[in-house]
Amino acid sequence: MIIIGVDYHPSDQYIAFVDTETGEYGERQLNHSEREAEKFYRELAARRAIVRVGMEATWYSHWFERLLAELGIEAWIGDAAEIKTKRVCKQKTDREDARLLLRLLRENNFPRIWVPSPENRDLRQLLWHRHRMVQMRTRIMSPSSNSRTISRVHTGCADETAWFRFADIHTLARTFRCWPRCKTAPEFRFRGWRPAGASCPVR
Repeated sequence: MIIIGVDYHPSDQYIAFVDTETGEYGERQLNHSEREAEKFYRELAARRAIVRVGMEATWYSHWFERLLAELGIEAWIGDAAEIKTKRVCKQKTDREDARLLLRLLRENNFPRIWVPSPENRDLRQLLWHRHRMVQMRTRIMSPSSNSRTISRVHTGCADETAWFRFADIHTLARTFRCWPRCKTAPEFRFRGWRPAGASCPVR
């Protein structure tokens, strides 16, 4: 197995790797703009070697995680805050960070966290896009969502009595967020409209 500790940056990455079978050790700096990193990992995949990569969690490494998943390389993402506490050397350099990640991987002390797979991430994006499209369709088909048909609100009484005249219960929930309260709060009384099976007092 080849174990690689990766200190990742947007423009490049510094790696420290070791082959557990032969004991071969090496360190390299791989540039992203010149596709050195992609060529390096594709060569490892072509050798059909078992590879494990460990790196700190960062938000700009999605393309790199997708590349490793495509090549069948095991990627471990670690908690950056916990990795920082395990740093012994006060001087922080790319080389020392890569060595630290490699050491934690070899000692089985790597603070691994769960991250969604590329397929899971794509599915979440599709679900979020569908959710937004359904919201847009609902707003277009429901004129009352844009033009609120609330006729009057009166809150001057001592018991906070309020009258609402509306066309959609969701409009009320989004606008005043008092529909959950109307089931238990008697001070909210609705006049002129009642939803089917409503348990709130209507007077």
